[in-house]
Amino acid sequence: MKRLTLSFDNGPFEEGTAAVLDALAARYIKASFFLVGKQLATPGARAVAQRAKAEGHWIGNHTLSHDVPLGRIDAPADHHLREIAEMDALLGDLNETVPMFRPYAGKGVLGQHVFSRGALDHLRDTGHTVVLWNSVPRDWEQPADAWVARALADIEAQDWTAIVLHDRPNEAVTHLPRFLDEVLARGVEIRQDFPPDCLPLVAGEQRLDTSALTGRD
Repeated sequence: MKRLTLSFDNGPFEEGTAAVLDALAARYIKASFFLVGKQLATPGARAVAQRAKAEGHWIGNHTLSHDVPLGRIDAPADHHLREIAEMDALLGDLNETVPMFRPYAGKGVLGQHVFSRGALDHLRDTGHTVVLWNSVPRDWEQPADAWVARALADIEAQDWTAIVLHDRPNEAVTHLPRFLDEVLARGVEIRQDFPPDCLPLVAGEQRLDTSALTGRD
């Protein structure tokens, strides 16, 4: 049986996240939402994030500003402290008991730009679980429904797909119900936990080699 874990990045958005939550609730599906600090601070955003938490979805840290990957050579040495620690503080009671962190990679492309060594040390020291992905169907591209076919192809190509979607209020998100219905019709198991090969750190413990994700000191 194919397996799928759903996650939504870059929110919360008062309207877009609410639409995603409605689609998930109608199908009794649980997912994870990786939030960005500058978006969480916008009017109405925290309330919809609290709704997601109350409905049993997991909430994670997706950096404070979502602007410069943590391993970029031109990033300040203490960039990770601002992006991770300040966002954890902003999340407050939205955070999970074991906090989850998803790095900003830039269009979902993994490489040595993703982490600095200092960032990974901080995540280990603070007991974070680092959550990566193995499917980015590019739901920000046009036409707005093209991501559905790409996502379904990824699910067919691997045993357990950890997909990155976005809850921005745009046309792409309107195709989420059709995608979910097709996944369910195909008998795919939708689950909330993540495949082990997408978790380089679990509660601060290193589980996977991170050298391919780590650049500068």
